[in-house]
Amino acid sequence: MPPKYSARVRQKPDYRLADQTKVPGVTTILRVLDKPYLVSWANKLGFDHVDSAKYRDEKGMVGTLAHAMILSDLRGETPDNYDNSQREIEQAENAYLKFCAWHKAHELEPILIEEPLVSEVFKFGGTPDYYGKVDGTLTLLDFKTGAAIYPEAWLQLAAYGMLLEERGHHVDQRILLNIGRDETENFIEAKRSGPALEDEVLIFRCCLDIYNAKKRLKYD
Repeated sequence: MPPKYSARVRQKPDYRLADQTKVPGVTTILRVLDKPYLVSWANKLGFDHVDSAKYRDEKGMVGTLAHAMILSDLRGETPDNYDNSQREIEQAENAYLKFCAWHKAHELEPILIEEPLVSEVFKFGGTPDYYGKVDGTLTLLDFKTGAAIYPEAWLQLAAYGMLLEERGHHVDQRILLNIGRDETENFIEAKRSGPALEDEVLIFRCCLDIYNAKKRLKYD
């Protein structure tokens, strides 16, 4: 059995250029996108008489906890104990065990684990979960918890790839692991090999332009 874990609220990294100018992070930039699947998701919960905000917060904490378990495992660390409900711990451990089963079938050689990066060229920051070798191939690997992989996840990986390439880290493949938190959510491995995610990079750069234009106009 995995050790008992708990999670704090994850603090957002403070991304700054070399001259200390503060820049936005990838997830902040991508908020300019419309997310219609969130509306249908919230509506479905409402029809089932479920408080969507409370449900989101609980699932978010489970995801944060599972994420902490996985990254601590990759670092060979034992995280501190913080208070979490038994239900949150059980669901997070369920996701962690699914990751362990996947990890057992693959050889991982980490180079960067949750390392904050900043682009001096495009002026944004981001924190990839994992960059290193997976079965001998240089890989950008991202962990998600939830019911599915949404298109925005590939936009995140495209942005992380830009950050890595600027630092001289070549990426040969990108893998998204969607790790279910309970029996209703599946484990999904999605892989994209070969050239960079050119269309996703284009969309992300458009999002960055929109974000910066809104900031200049002080438009919320």
